[in-house]
Amino acid sequence: MVYLVLGVVIWVGVHLVPALAQPFRQRLIAKMGNGPYRGLFSVVVLLSLALIVIGWRSTPESYLYVLPSWSRPLGFLLMVVAFILFGATHYNTAIKRFIRHPQLMSIVVWSASHLVTNGTTRALVLFGGLGVWALIEMPVINAREGSVELPEGPGLAAELKGVLISTIVFGVMLFLHPYFAGVSPLPT
Repeated sequence: MVYLVLGVVIWVGVHLVPALAQPFRQRLIAKMGNGPYRGLFSVVVLLSLALIVIGWRSTPESYLYVLPSWSRPLGFLLMVVAFILFGATHYNTAIKRFIRHPQLMSIVVWSASHLVTNGTTRALVLFGGLGVWALIEMPVINAREGSVELPEGPGLAAELKGVLISTIVFGVMLFLHPYFAGVSPLPT
């Protein structure tokens, strides 16, 4: 569990630095240069991911709560929403008129999905930790950046294309999930 907690803490810390510690970040960039700073940021993120994977795999399952029968179908539906939100970050969409940070919101929805389908301590640490981070990150970024102009919607055809691409990516990840997570997310 120590590696898992450490990985989540490093992930959260390194991602909050640009949002909460702009002067520190600017000093690092001035000292190192932008390219090396981005490289260091990437290495630390990869380190946090490695610790999360090692921690997850080495932490035995210890259940905190019993999962109701409706939790897997609900988790499945939430993941479809999470993928659509994540995809909305990468294309012009009306979603951005209502959700300023669709990628961070997708992490919140992803976290909720996994918390309703995993009642373990390690799930609470990983999914709860990253969900809380995303919830903190959104208002911090809003405060730093101030108000923004909401984009126009792209039209129905472009909107449907984006949702279709996100749904296809979801299908691929659904197929691959047993290979990288060890369990099938399909409702039984």
